[in-house]
Amino acid sequence: MSDYVKSLMQEVKAKHPGEPEFHQAVEEVAESLTLVMERHPEYRAAKVLERIIEPERIIMFRVPWIDEQGEVHINIGYRIEMNSAIGPYKGGLRFHPSVNLSILKFLAFEQVFKNSLTSLPMGGGKGGSDFDPKGKSDLKIMRFCQAFMSELFRHIGPNTDVPAGDIGVGGREIGYLFGQYKKLRNEFTGVLTGKGLNWGGSLIRPEATGYGSVYFASEMLATRGDNLEGKVCLVSGSGNVAQYTVEKINQLGGKVVTLSDSNGYIYDEEGINDEKLKFVMELKNVRRGRIKEYADKYKNAVYTPVDPNLDYNPLWNHKADCAFPSATQNEINEKDAQNLLNNGVFLVSEGANMPTTLEGVKLFLDNNVLYGPAKAANAGGVAVSGLEMAQNSMRYAWTREEVDNKLRQIMKNIHKTCADTAERFGTPGNYVNGANIGGFLKVADAMLDQGIV
Repeated sequence: MSDYVKSLMQEVKAKHPGEPEFHQAVEEVAESLTLVMERHPEYRAAKVLERIIEPERIIMFRVPWIDEQGEVHINIGYRIEMNSAIGPYKGGLRFHPSVNLSILKFLAFEQVFKNSLTSLPMGGGKGGSDFDPKGKSDLKIMRFCQAFMSELFRHIGPNTDVPAGDIGVGGREIGYLFGQYKKLRNEFTGVLTGKGLNWGGSLIRPEATGYGSVYFASEMLATRGDNLEGKVCLVSGSGNVAQYTVEKINQLGGKVVTLSDSNGYIYDEEGINDEKLKFVMELKNVRRGRIKEYADKYKNAVYTPVDPNLDYNPLWNHKADCAFPSATQNEINEKDAQNLLNNGVFLVSEGANMPTTLEGVKLFLDNNVLYGPAKAANAGGVAVSGLEMAQNSMRYAWTREEVDNKLRQIMKNIHKTCADTAERFGTPGNYVNGANIGGFLKVADAMLDQGIV
């Protein structure tokens, strides 16, 4: 670690104590940017990175709501408006018991660079609540969403801050949130993305993050004259991102053998084909069941429950060629990364946000793994959110093929930016440096242009 990064991290930890996820995200970016600061002292003089690290605005609020039994509940709501140098704040809302300031600040910080890489005019933000929608009735979720939006509405807008979905916030939740916003503001605008197709949503938006991570993987493989045909792939998670990662891998000739949820994971050596994937989608999206049911239905599959005593995740300890972590942050630690290497994995494309620890990332880079970091590989979701914003502004809807083609081109461009930037700064093949520096430069130059604000 350079003296610059050491000094910066000491300052960050002093200003933001007890926020390990945020510290981790900042350290990874700062390490890459030492290469930039040496060539561009104007960024250090203007304290550009220090300003990016500090959110422009943090909004915290109480969310009281009443369930159908008349019981009063209190949750905490958050919105981190991180950086608006290149456009309105843009980033998802997460409803999950684990939500806290550290997690949301790391997500918002990552979002700044991710949105910059898409080349679309979007700043970075993130928000959510410690509310847990799992197992709750539609009425409970509607009442919570209405209470949440009753405070958030005053801080967002189509030219100010445009939230979207994330963990725990899908089409149902976006619908309830939008309905309350529309009622309170008396206007129909593109203030949220991930909307229903019949009232302003975009085709391919549900698929975009999963598709995008596979498209990015395909671009990385192409640099070695290879493709996904016949590749055995490990995928974690079983939500939106994981489902469409599997779908696109199947379309490109690969074979996915794992999926998971918070209770455990399934391993299906025969592969999760389209018929089995359809079952998973019905299980998770309609019945909201657990992945264990997959092994109950398909007897060749093996289900392994989570063992809290293990210091590694056995999902990442199977023979494979490629890994697509698509669940949550820090799901691949150093031991998991070593297991992946030992089992022949030579490509990792991140569909989740920051799913690999710093130690795991170092192992991948030291062993020349084709490693697509989240801020590049999972940018497809926010890219199509940006396309949804454009369609809303034009009062127009593109076809599925048009949106998918635009998504694929955006992912190609992100890959090219990462690869070219890494090469330009003397670290060819290092997509971490490429993504961090490529995302930073556009935001930094905009901040210099706009003065100290």
